[in-house]
Amino acid sequence: MRKSTYFRIFIATVLIVFISFSLLGGLSSAFSYSRSINEKREMMISTLNESARYIATQHIHYGVNLNDLDLAMWLAVTSRITNMDLLITDADGAILSGSDPFIVHSGKTVPKSILEATDIRERSVVRSTLGEIYPAYRQTAGMPLSVNVGGELRTYGYLFVTSDIEAFGREWRKFTAAFVFCSLSVMLLAFAISFVSLKRQVKPLNEMASVAHRFARGEFDVRVRDTCRVDEIGQLTKAFNLMADSMENSEQQRREFVSNLSHELKTPMTVISGFAEGLLDGTIPRENEKRYLEVISSETKRISRLVRSMLEISKIGKTDAKVILERTFDITEVARLAILSLGGKIAERQQSIEAQLPDEAITTRGDKDSITQVVYNLIDNAIKFSADNGVIRIELWRQNERVFVSVTNHGETIPEEELPFIFQRFHKADKSRSSDRDGVGLGLYIVKAILDNHNEDIFVTSSGGVTKFIFSLTAV
Repeated sequence: MRKSTYFRIFIATVLIVFISFSLLGGLSSAFSYSRSINEKREMMISTLNESARYIATQHIHYGVNLNDLDLAMWLAVTSRITNMDLLITDADGAILSGSDPFIVHSGKTVPKSILEATDIRERSVVRSTLGEIYPAYRQTAGMPLSVNVGGELRTYGYLFVTSDIEAFGREWRKFTAAFVFCSLSVMLLAFAISFVSLKRQVKPLNEMASVAHRFARGEFDVRVRDTCRVDEIGQLTKAFNLMADSMENSEQQRREFVSNLSHELKTPMTVISGFAEGLLDGTIPRENEKRYLEVISSETKRISRLVRSMLEISKIGKTDAKVILERTFDITEVARLAILSLGGKIAERQQSIEAQLPDEAITTRGDKDSITQVVYNLIDNAIKFSADNGVIRIELWRQNERVFVSVTNHGETIPEEELPFIFQRFHKADKSRSSDRDGVGLGLYIVKAILDNHNEDIFVTSSGGVTKFIFSLTAV
C-alpha cells in the first residue's frame, strides 16, 4: 500500500518526538538518580560526622553516658530532621542507644567483622543489614567513637547512620512515574498538534494534485483555493495558480493559433484547389490559364512564407538567451543594410526614408541575424502600412548603457484598443487583412519573440496617423 507524504511526515515526527523524549528522559533520569544517590550519601556522611562530634563532646567533656536518655532524645530529633536512623554501640558492638524511641534494637550486637571494617575504611556508604539487626538491606555508614588517652586512641563505642533503600526507591519511582506521565502527556499533545498541522499543510498539496489531474483532462479553468496564507504553502498556492493562469492562456493561444493557422492555410489551399480543378476539367478558358496559374503560384508562395515563418518561430524558441547575449554586433550597420535591402519596395511605393543614424559604430549585445530580422520586419511593416509617397523615419541613439531604435510611418492610426494585441500571432486589422495579401500575420510576433529572447523591450504608439515602434538593446 502506497503511503502518502502526510503519513510519512507524521510517522517521522512521531519517531523523532518519541526518540527525543526517550533519550532525554533516560539520560535525565539516570543523571538525576545518580545525583540524588550522591547527595544522599554526602548527607549521611555529614550527619555521621556531626553526630559523632556531638556525642564525643557530650561523653568526654560532660561525662554523658552513651545510653543516656537525653542523648537518645537528641538522636531521635536528628533522625526526624534527616530521615535517617542512628545507632550507638559500645566497644564490643552491643547497641546502647538509638534514634528509635522504643529502642527496638536494644540488646542486639553488631558483628565484630563490621566493627573492624568500620575501623579501617574511610567514611563511605555501603549496603548492609548490620548483622541482621535490620530485616532488609539499608544504606549504612559507620565510624568508631574514640578518645585520646596518653597519646593513644582508645575506642569506647561506634556510631552508625542508616537509611532505608526501599523508601528512597519508592520516592524515586513516584518521581519517575510523574516524569513519565508528563512526558506522555507532552508527546500526545505534540502528536495531536503535528497531526492537525500536517493535515493542514498537506491539504493544499492534495488540492493541487487534484487540480493537476483535472488540468491533464483539459479542465484549465480550475484553481487551487487561496486561503491567504503567507507561508511557503501560500506562496506555492499563488505560484500554482499563476502557472494555471499561464497554462490556460497558453491553451487559449494554442487554440487560437490552430484556428488562425487553419484559416491562413484554408484560404490559399481552397484557391489553389479550385483553380487547379478548373484548369484540369476545362472550366477555365485556355486564354485565362496563365492568369490563374499566376494566382496559384502566388498562393503557393504565400503558403511557403507561412511555413518559413513558422520555422523561424520554432528556431527562436530553441535559442538560448545566455548564448546569444555573449555575442556582439554593430547595430548601425544592421540598420543601414536593412534600409538598403528594402530600397526596391520603398521606391515602388514612391516613399522616402529619413534615417538619423550615428556615423560611428554602436556595438550591442545579441544575435546579429536575429536583430537584422527585427529591423527588417519593422521597416517592411512600415512600408506596407504607410501611405503612398509617405515618409518612413528611422532613428538610432544611445542613452547610457542602452541603445534605442525607432521606426515611424505615416498612415492609418491603429485603434487604441487594438495596440495590446498587435504582437500576437496572425493578428491583423480588418483593413490590412484585405489589402496585405503578402503578409501572414507573423511579422510583429516574430519581432516580439526575438526581443523577448534577448531580454529586451518593444513599445508602440499610434495617434494622428503616426505610428512609432521603439525597441531597446544593451550596449557593450
